[in-house]
Parts: sequence; structure tokens; C-alpha cells
Amino acid sequence: MSERQIPVIGIVGGTGDLGSGLAKGWSAAGYKVVIGSRSKEKADAMASSLGPSVVGADNLEAARLADIVVIAVPFANHDASLLEIREAVQGKIVVDAAVPLVPPKVSTVQLPDAGSAAQIAQKVLGEGVRVVSAFHNVGAAKLHKGGRVECDVLVFSDDKDARAQIIELAGAVATRGVGGGPLANSAAAEALTSVLIWINRQYKVPGAGIAITGLVEGLGA
Repeated sequence: MSERQIPVIGIVGGTGDLGSGLAKGWSAAGYKVVIGSRSKEKADAMASSLGPSVVGADNLEAARLADIVVIAVPFANHDASLLEIREAVQGKIVVDAAVPLVPPKVSTVQLPDAGSAAQIAQKVLGEGVRVVSAFHNVGAAKLHKGGRVECDVLVFSDDKDARAQIIELAGAVATRGVGGGPLANSAAAEALTSVLIWINRQYKVPGAGIAITGLVEGLGA
């Protein structure tokens, strides 16, 4: 990252569609990535297909080895995954990409009582972790095709510096990252995922994304 040491990125749930797609994109952009899984063997097997700077580990070890940790697990596994890595991520940035989809009605918005998955993450992990919310609306299939995905990535956090760092990471795998304000605003992006799923089905498109118009480049995060 500019004017900083390049961070190691750990992805909890890194063998899933989104996690492995992000790993592939960041590896191609020059980042070292550790993909985690409940099975280290599964992670090792996946890592070899994603790029030369991707290695496998179990989820806890991926969190320990990383400077920045991404949560890319299904919502059903969200709380358990957070509890597993909580001690290992103290003092780090944790990027929550989980979306509160509730099968079978995944195209209907069903946000949790706490407001958003990201707010749950901040409560579980505690004040010693800088939680950022991002990557909810990036099509995994497009990440796996290679190159940067043509969409904007909304990034939310109560910590301005953490938000700026993840905006930069987003720009390595997509058109750009765009600051969306505090963590509470993550509810909008998490809900938008269900809207995009509905659009994909209705209009028969492989992965609708979003683009923010009217921005002046280089202003604010």
C-alpha cells in the first residue's frame, strides 16, 4: 500500500467463492494472502490454484499471520468465526464482508436486529479491533475471471484511517473503493446485496454491481 509496508491479508473463509476470488485478485496485485478454512488441507489445495503468493492455513492461523483480516464466511457461520479469531485479531483491522442472507429468501432484505453484520462483528471483537465493512456487492464470479471487476466497493468504518486503507485495497480488485461513512451505514450495502440478487434473477445478468457517479477523484474517505 502506498507509503506503508505492504500488509499480509488473511481471509477467514478463504476457500469460498468470494474469499478465494478476493485472494486471487490481491495476489495478482502483489499482496501476500493467507486463505483460511476449517480444514487446513482444503485451504492448502485451494491456495495452489490462486496465485504464487497465496498460502493455506486454518482460520485461526490465517488470522494470526495476517495484518488485515477479511471475514468471508456465510452469515450462518459469522458469530462462531468471530469468536474463534477474537484474540488473534486484537489491534488489527478486520474487514467484514459477511451478508445477512437468510435462505431461501435471499433476494429479500432481512437485516439482523443488531442492525448489520458489521455492527455484530464490532460488538463481538471489541474496541481493540478496527472493524471495516466492505466487499458485499462484488460478484465472486467476476473476481475469478481475473483483472479488476468493473464496480465500486462501498467501505464503512468508524475509524477513518482503517477505512482509507481498505479503500486502497478495494481499488486493487475493483474499479475503486468509495467511503460510505460510519460502520452503522453498512446496513445499506448489506441490504443492497439482496437487491442485486433480485436484479440478477429478474434481468438474467451474471453479477450486477454498483457505480457511484459524480465523485471528484482524490477527495476524502
